[in-house]
Amino acid sequence: MSPKTSLDGRTAVVTGAGAGLGRSEALALAGQGANVVVNDVGSAADDVVAEIKALGGQSVAVSGDVGDWSMGDRLVQAAVDTFGGLDIVVNNAGVLRDKMLFNLSESDWDDVIRVHLKGHAAVSRAAAAHWRAASKAAGGPIYGRVVNTASEAFLFGSAGQPNYSAAKAGITALTLSTAQGLARYGVRANAICPRARTAMTAGVFGDGPADGGLDILAPERVATFVSYLASPASEEITGQVFVVYGDMVALLAAPTVEQKFTAADGVFSVAEFDALLTPYFTGRDPYRTYAAHGVARLDTTGTQRT
Repeated sequence: MSPKTSLDGRTAVVTGAGAGLGRSEALALAGQGANVVVNDVGSAADDVVAEIKALGGQSVAVSGDVGDWSMGDRLVQAAVDTFGGLDIVVNNAGVLRDKMLFNLSESDWDDVIRVHLKGHAAVSRAAAAHWRAASKAAGGPIYGRVVNTASEAFLFGSAGQPNYSAAKAGITALTLSTAQGLARYGVRANAICPRARTAMTAGVFGDGPADGGLDILAPERVATFVSYLASPASEEITGQVFVVYGDMVALLAAPTVEQKFTAADGVFSVAEFDALLTPYFTGRDPYRTYAAHGVARLDTTGTQRT
């Protein structure tokens, strides 16, 4: 194993790691040598810890809901108490409450925002406080990696997931703020928009290959990239958003100005807006920019999910 990609001696926290993508990420990090704090609700985390230990790794389970703000502190403390420090955070935990906007209840909104966005923020805040203190004690930058889980749904919305799309957009903004705010301490923060065949996406992707062959949507494919972003090799990468699935990784560009409209005499009238903007947008596919990103859409209903 290359020293640049090895995680020997590092400690990672992975949320929502009891199954699916989070489980694959925890196993992949352990496979690269990391100690792993496995978080999930219920007893699922214990099973993943057992898997890691059976493979010769070191791991500990911390059960609980990341939507509880104090869970962030509990996870960081578990990493420090058990393994002596914290180097990597992979925020993955999430829930779905899919509804069209007109059917969305307050609890549908609150549950998704709380687990996805608040959960990411709670763990990131606790890790940030730990790394800031460690950097001050060391008198310079230390090692820190954050990998957050966004989604393609944040790019153009998802008709049946207004809550989920909003949460994932917030996670993207949180990632950019984390990257900027913690850069001086040596921390690198990036976001992934993954596609993987898990229980959460069973209704979207269906079953894997019947012949047991290599699954193009295997979560392990995403986990390999997460292991890279967690490694020393990713030192120059921060504040980026990647779409990850199958045999490809797509780096998204930052938002850019597509077109500028200027008032002829310095002050717009409604008629002038109509004359400039209506022809520009008439007949256009509002989802055309997926192709510009080199990312295939799943469908027009917006069922992209992590």
